[in-house]
Amino acid sequence: MVAQAAAIITSSSHLLFSTSRSLSRPSPSQLCVFDSKTLVSYPNSTNTYKKKRGGDGLKCMAVSTASDAKTKKSTFEIQTLTGWLLKQEQAGVIDAELTIVISSISMACKQIASLVQRASISNLTGVQGAVNIQGEDQKKLDVVSNEVFSSCLRSSGRTGIIASEEEDVPVAVEESYSGNYIVVFDPLDGSSNIDAAVSTGSIFGIYSPNDECLADIGDDSTLDQTEQRCIVNVCQPGNNLLVAGYCMYSSSVIFVLTIGKGVFSFSLDPMYGEFVLTQENIQIPKAGKIYSFNEGNYQLWDDKLKKYIDDLKDPGPSGKPYSARYIGSLVGDFHRTLLYGGIYGYPRDKKSKNGKLRLLYECAPMSFIVEQAGGKGSDGHQRVLDITPTEIHQRVPLYIGSVEEVEKLEKYLA
Repeated sequence: MVAQAAAIITSSSHLLFSTSRSLSRPSPSQLCVFDSKTLVSYPNSTNTYKKKRGGDGLKCMAVSTASDAKTKKSTFEIQTLTGWLLKQEQAGVIDAELTIVISSISMACKQIASLVQRASISNLTGVQGAVNIQGEDQKKLDVVSNEVFSSCLRSSGRTGIIASEEEDVPVAVEESYSGNYIVVFDPLDGSSNIDAAVSTGSIFGIYSPNDECLADIGDDSTLDQTEQRCIVNVCQPGNNLLVAGYCMYSSSVIFVLTIGKGVFSFSLDPMYGEFVLTQENIQIPKAGKIYSFNEGNYQLWDDKLKKYIDDLKDPGPSGKPYSARYIGSLVGDFHRTLLYGGIYGYPRDKKSKNGKLRLLYECAPMSFIVEQAGGKGSDGHQRVLDITPTEIHQRVPLYIGSVEEVEKLEKYLA
């Protein structure tokens, strides 16, 4: 035994090992270092260490135990969107059908992100040549993104009705197996920026199914008044939203989500092809020093709003006015406001009596998100989530951001 130990030790100046054996030996939490002049034997008849000849002997130092290691977060540990959703399902916050719907939306966003990045290469820039229901020219990528979103939601088998900003009417999904969730979405917000490679995004909201009102619409673009009323009833006010979120396509692809229990942000990791949790329980600052309005329409605004904007530009006692930041993409402007605070506004004006943003596809989902982050969404006079839609593509003014900033604006417009 001693000869074997000597042979091992002479091959190296030091031997490192740990042991989990008896009380008289080093504990599992000790790392033992033997000098090359020290030989140790383990007689079968005893559990003691025997020093055979001179040297510095046994040196032990404490290292972390297995239980200690569990408390330390590995640098390789990541939380994917899929894993996070499964945890919410296990906790009873969402059900399995809703998990599948959200996962299908995230898949659509991955595909659209790839299309956006390759838009100029794949000849997807420019105008499609068609006009959508709002009278806006459709970009090629608008049409493709809408098809991607619709296809992913249909194939999930858990959606009953899908309503898109790009479609004339909501569509009943025949392939639904269970769940029958109602999904509303803007497949590509800010598409006018595509050709200039500026931030764009997708916005979505999910409502619970309304079994009392399921119209058999199919792909027919014509709806009688009863069916129209039925769909409007299905597309409920924002107060009834179960889930809302958006995906921003920019220098990174960011998926922001709320299931009514705070706001969480996931970033697409190109190495894994997965959305990875990067921010938990996002809270918007109570106040801010950034405003985001399209001041090109200043002369078309009402005098009360002009007064508000003028006062923001006045340095006042602090000597520093608000900063103006306007991208022209709701997702991009909102995401910055969510992180830094301030206010984003798309008001009514002399040309657009109710502004241009859609209540169902943009204003309600974003207002749900900002309220979950401690902010506020308003039409200037009332909470956006309290507004009951009267038509599918209804537009409303939107002022959204930090609580103090939105309330300040409401006082000016009162």
